[in-house]
Amino acid sequence: MAERIVLPKLGNTVESAIILAWHVEVGDSIKTGDLLCEIETDKATLEVESSATGTLLARLVDVGEEAPILSPIAIVGAPGGESEGGWSTPPPAPPPAPPGQDREGSRTPPPDLSRGLRGVASSLLSGGQEREKISPRARNLAQRKRLDTSHLIGSGPDGRLIERDIEAALQNRQSVTPVAQAMLDSGDYRLGAATSTSSRVKKADLLPVAESRAVDEIPLRGARKTIAARMLHSLQSTAQLTLHTNADATALKAFRARLKNSPELLGLRGIGINELLLFAVARTLPQFPKLNALFENDTIYQHTAVHLAQAVASERGLLVPVLRDADQLSLRKLAAAAQQMAEACRAGKILPDQLRGGTFTVSNLGSLGIESFTPVLNPPQVALLGLGAMQLKPVEREAEVAFAPHIGLSLTINHQVVDGAPAARFLEALCRNIGDIDLLALG
Repeated sequence: MAERIVLPKLGNTVESAIILAWHVEVGDSIKTGDLLCEIETDKATLEVESSATGTLLARLVDVGEEAPILSPIAIVGAPGGESEGGWSTPPPAPPPAPPGQDREGSRTPPPDLSRGLRGVASSLLSGGQEREKISPRARNLAQRKRLDTSHLIGSGPDGRLIERDIEAALQNRQSVTPVAQAMLDSGDYRLGAATSTSSRVKKADLLPVAESRAVDEIPLRGARKTIAARMLHSLQSTAQLTLHTNADATALKAFRARLKNSPELLGLRGIGINELLLFAVARTLPQFPKLNALFENDTIYQHTAVHLAQAVASERGLLVPVLRDADQLSLRKLAAAAQQMAEACRAGKILPDQLRGGTFTVSNLGSLGIESFTPVLNPPQVALLGLGAMQLKPVEREAEVAFAPHIGLSLTINHQVVDGAPAARFLEALCRNIGDIDLLALG
């Protein structure tokens, strides 16, 4: 009996994953719990273990392809058995016989061992959509006529390209002069973006293939696709307003220096400016429940607990891990959790559930020299704070002008449910807490 291995459920918000690498080849033995493959969701890179014991009969999803959650990705069983759909898998190959003869001496064609695997894969995938979006006849015709089908829309089921779609595209395609056709056939030239004004493609309309290599085509998928959709949805579904100010960072810098020089046993040396600012935000938000809130289905959900999300840049895009109950954490515990989650994001090891449930987000671009910016909300959250770089600014002290370090603060709110005055009061309170960060840490 052959068993199918499905892509496991990876959290409530994950709908699909991309196969990054297979760790088992077809024909290899595998046991339950063995590493089967690596996958990439829109949030993290994860490993998938086998849920069956036997021989890997087929891999149903190639590396780089995307598969829906709970869809079959592999088939495990024993050669010669029956699959769940009643299809036989190929039996073991017989001992070698003289060329052109079987063991009884009659001439027989070699057995097609791939037919059984195709049957198993076909039966286990029945009821789902085929991965190909073009019929075999249409593909063969397009290949013979050297027709690029990537831009065509099919008229078959689920948008599948069929033969009549290819024939229609060929009728509308410009004719090609013999010289241009020979150049295209050589593989060294391609059609340019601009064509001649006549109905025929000429030599002058072609470009060397080398020129096309200067452009990388990167499909929008995985984390980048999710980020693109969420950013667009954020700006289309909310009324965003950003308030800018800056906070005196004199005490912040001094306290950071004291922590850096503190006894090693205290475990405070690794706490940086970013963690101090996250701590100040977590301790300020409980006084402003209108900003520590979510807005969904015409309802505002104000939270008493601060589940603080921090934006982290990674190779896979922007990830936002959540520090749960951040307002209850000591400075040391908050800093350790924030650093651990940031490192997990950069290493691609963050878990999907660690990226859910935030009530307020902080995004820090100060290390890149940005003084202020306009952060984009992370719906359904109603507020997001951007942290900028430290800059010297003039201040009046004892009737004299001096220069003091200040840090930029940019607060974006959803003006549908948050007014400017409470947002401004939050920034005012946050500036005070940053100025008294050493006292805040003792509280």
